[in-house]
Amino acid sequence: MKKHVIYLASLLLPATIMAQKVTFEEYDLNNGLHVVLHQDNSAPVVTTSVMYHVGAKDENPERTGFAHFFEHLLFEGTKNIGKGKWFEIVTSNGGSNNANTTDDRTYYYEVFPSNNLEVGLWMESERMMHPVIDQKGVDTQNEVVKEEKRLRVDNQPYGSFLAEIKKLLFTKHPYRWATIGSMDHLDAATLEEFQAFNKKYYVPNNAVLVVAGDIDVVKTKKMIQDYFGPIPKQAEVTRVAIKEAPITKEIKGKYNDPNIQIPAIVSAYRTPSMKTREAYVLNMISTVLSDGKSSRLYKKLVDDKKMALQVGAFNVSQEDYGMYLTYGLPLGDTKLEDLVKEIDEEIVKIQTELISEREYEKLQNKYENQFVNSNASIEGIANSLARYYMLFGDTNLINTEIDIYKSITREEIRDIAKKYLNPNQRVLLEYLPKEEKNKEKS
Repeated sequence: MKKHVIYLASLLLPATIMAQKVTFEEYDLNNGLHVVLHQDNSAPVVTTSVMYHVGAKDENPERTGFAHFFEHLLFEGTKNIGKGKWFEIVTSNGGSNNANTTDDRTYYYEVFPSNNLEVGLWMESERMMHPVIDQKGVDTQNEVVKEEKRLRVDNQPYGSFLAEIKKLLFTKHPYRWATIGSMDHLDAATLEEFQAFNKKYYVPNNAVLVVAGDIDVVKTKKMIQDYFGPIPKQAEVTRVAIKEAPITKEIKGKYNDPNIQIPAIVSAYRTPSMKTREAYVLNMISTVLSDGKSSRLYKKLVDDKKMALQVGAFNVSQEDYGMYLTYGLPLGDTKLEDLVKEIDEEIVKIQTELISEREYEKLQNKYENQFVNSNASIEGIANSLARYYMLFGDTNLINTEIDIYKSITREEIRDIAKKYLNPNQRVLLEYLPKEEKNKEKS
């Protein structure tokens, strides 16, 4: 009921009135584990989460898929949690849990009734200190990951478009491969390679622990020290910054997807790190172009001209580089090149004309509401606290990020579009149905 009341109020009142500061405390254990605590005693629920600074970009190019594989593997069991018992323990204590992996980080979390906080802390400390990485577990999860790839990529319409874009957009940086990686690489890996990957990255000094919700701070700190304090610090993870040369000429590509009947056209531009102000501006540009049915691209190409079944633009924010993408699925006899021309026209308008005061006001309202909603749940707050610390180096962005959006001007929107969204700086991918072989001529 509480969530519904908050949501209704956010519709009726200005977002700035509803936005409340998220209070938190952060500190480091002697082993390098960073800890963030957020106390909210309004409901008897607590989230325990650990984010590791390891993602697909940290993999050996000949062993892609390791980070995503470990997302699964580290649920197999530990020295004190039997094989297959992880989920049983969580559910029997009234909890739920999940994990996810990106190119930049891996995130594990549990949600428990607050009287079972200690269970969550014990389980995450077990995952960090005592994981059992043996051949049986590797073989089991290998099959799980293969099935996931079949469902989400191989047999999913348009399931490979991002992977194909990344291959063309990046030539040196490890963002060039898909997060799910190569099944051949996983098959070829030895048990010792998996164990070495774990020892290097899933360590306290490469992680942040967030505890958010109905907690007693003093008691929680003691439990954290008891469970995580004894875990030994490991060698610091060192990363080499890999730079890409600027794209100065349009890169064209084609890909045939056996799962589709309607082609798509995708433009992709390499953009700066999520930590830059420019990345925030690019988020706003994508909102102007394609957020909702009143957005420029949807209104023009779907509603008015009826040239597209679907059209959009979005900014993929990542730690080292971003990707700004536009896409369109043609309607009827519309040609892909005509869709590109129409989308480009709308980008040129943003590059040469200031968005209207009304559009600017709508933008600000959307981002304020988005900011309020992102902090409306304990799970969301825990995730944000971990992400802002780990990837931005500023945990307090959970409170101040909205100020960045509010300070962005219409002139900046025009100038950043002009700087990054030009045809000579992009990949243009024709995403096509699979060609019929030996098709008879009529």
